[in-house]
Amino acid sequence: MDKLQAMHTFVRVVEAGSFSAVAKEQGATQSAISKQVAALEKELSAKLLVRTTRSLALTDDGERYFEQARRLVADIAEAEATLGSGQQTLKGTLRVASSVGFGRLRLMPLVQSFLAQHPDLRIDLRLSDGYIDLVERGIDVAVRIGELADSSLVARRVGHSVREVLAHRHYVRGLPKGLKAPKHPTDLTQHNCIVYNGTGMRSSWRFVAGPGAAEPVGTEHRVPVSGSLQTDSSAVVRAAILSRMGVCYTPTWLFEEEIAAGDVVKLLPDWSILSPIHLVSPQERRHSAKVRAFMDHVAAAFAKA
Repeated sequence: MDKLQAMHTFVRVVEAGSFSAVAKEQGATQSAISKQVAALEKELSAKLLVRTTRSLALTDDGERYFEQARRLVADIAEAEATLGSGQQTLKGTLRVASSVGFGRLRLMPLVQSFLAQHPDLRIDLRLSDGYIDLVERGIDVAVRIGELADSSLVARRVGHSVREVLAHRHYVRGLPKGLKAPKHPTDLTQHNCIVYNGTGMRSSWRFVAGPGAAEPVGTEHRVPVSGSLQTDSSAVVRAAILSRMGVCYTPTWLFEEEIAAGDVVKLLPDWSILSPIHLVSPQERRHSAKVRAFMDHVAAAFAKA
């Protein structure tokens, strides 16, 4: 058995979702493709796929093996792409992860321009506001906003994110008699706060005084907040603010266009937090040309911003 060929076949069967599709790709019979996978399972002494007449499903062992095998097959294809001309052509699939809001508003334009430069490459963009284990999910590079916990990931800082208190202008104009727009972080206890609970700041918001604050620069306040809505979705935060439900404490890029148009306003511009933006990658992907090229592309775009 050609183990490398069997691994490649197994990866393509999982990606394509059928033996027949891979048989057509390789100009082989469906039986031959099935035998390759069966031989690989025998070599590994592990069941990788559960096969029925209508579908394929990975076993637990199959899921773990698939992510490792996929990376190995991609690395070999990447190395082979440099042969002959001596120049590297980026091919295969690059798996990128990001939060939903940042991915849609800030990362997607860079993905588009990167793909335009590398037409033989595919990007699998995974957007989630929850924590993603890069190794377990087979992610090549991810965006992480905030201080990084100690880990084995390779990190590259590419910029920063500004978190401020924002609200729709009509929310401010429509405040009931006796309630005013906040002038100090502690005033937020009187307002309906839309709480994003995807971060550590769930029941309290931390503020740091800037140059224009009435208190010394660097003064910190942690303010307990509450409101009618909390969520782990940045999309829901956007919808709530645009619906004039209350105030939020969020990265300004989530409302970049609305702030520029004057529809969303900054309520405490002298109190904010700067959070670093990192691109992170598993240790085993640090030499990947695709990862390095994508990181360089994103870093260059942020440097111009």
